[in-house]
Amino acid sequence: MQRENLRENLLLGMGNPLLDISATVDKDFLEKYNMKENNAILADESHKNLNSDLIEKYKAEFIAGGSVQNTLRVAQWLLQKPKVTTFFGCVGTDNYSKILKDKAQADGVNVQYQYNDKVLTGTCAVLITGSNRSLCADLAAANCFTVDHIRHPENRKLIENAQYFYVSGFFLTVSPSSILDVAKHALAYNRPFIMNLSAPFISQLYKEPLMQTMPYIDVLFGNETEADMFAKEQSFGTKDLKEIALKICNLPKQNENRPRVCVITTGHNPVILAREGKITEFPVNVIPKEKIVDTNGAGDAFAGGFLSQYIQDQNLDVCVRCGIWTAGQIVQRSGCTFSGKAAFQP
Repeated sequence: MQRENLRENLLLGMGNPLLDISATVDKDFLEKYNMKENNAILADESHKNLNSDLIEKYKAEFIAGGSVQNTLRVAQWLLQKPKVTTFFGCVGTDNYSKILKDKAQADGVNVQYQYNDKVLTGTCAVLITGSNRSLCADLAAANCFTVDHIRHPENRKLIENAQYFYVSGFFLTVSPSSILDVAKHALAYNRPFIMNLSAPFISQLYKEPLMQTMPYIDVLFGNETEADMFAKEQSFGTKDLKEIALKICNLPKQNENRPRVCVITTGHNPVILAREGKITEFPVNVIPKEKIVDTNGAGDAFAGGFLSQYIQDQNLDVCVRCGIWTAGQIVQRSGCTFSGKAAFQP
């Protein structure tokens, strides 16, 4: 049942809005572009023909994407009340940005893009091999987000009115200053600040801005490969995911009144929840292999399901169960898509 405390602009997210160009390919195609199954990378010069290859040689489809935007779209699907979530990100002034905005708004997200007329809207090539997926993001305009956008009076008002804040680790590659600005605001007003590790390379190549942000993080999401890389980079001296989750919780934290929560997803294995020195494991309802269409978006969907309950003050057990249920729904479809009314019961 929908809580009475649901209102517009309750959850504000910042991230990289990208148009997903999705297609099923073979492993030779992955090798051609030096990509690995179930990995996420940023495009470089070697990927300049990737999108055109996908469009010309495969039946590529266009889906509104970007990690945080996906998470908010999924949360809206569960919440069934428009504009509970607000999204900041930078796009171009081309047709791709119009597609993105129309699709996100249709799903209920209050989109407040920053526009850049010199750079094209960002894209993400989604290469599907069986039930695996590989992502190659060309941030383009998404890379041009500036802190000016969140200082604009209308957007500042949205930040001041929001009660929960969510950003991706991917956004550390774009505007760490914007993340810190919002994180410090969340701290000052005792409001939860939530983040996702997003990909292994974030912990490795963007270690400094990540660790500058860490003291402000109240809830941290990650999957097993992301958690493993984080532990390696932080010299935790263990590959045990439960130990890693507990160590993450114990890293220095600004708001000591709200103990950090760490959630690690592990594919079809149980979800690990660490809080206040304790580990809880949640079994995953295994989806039959023949029903899995596309694992792209499963992590975003998990976060969306979790947050849809978290912002309604549900206990963490309900939040995790909703995340598991939602991810299970999304992997049975192509891309981070959904239809009908979400049937999750707390």
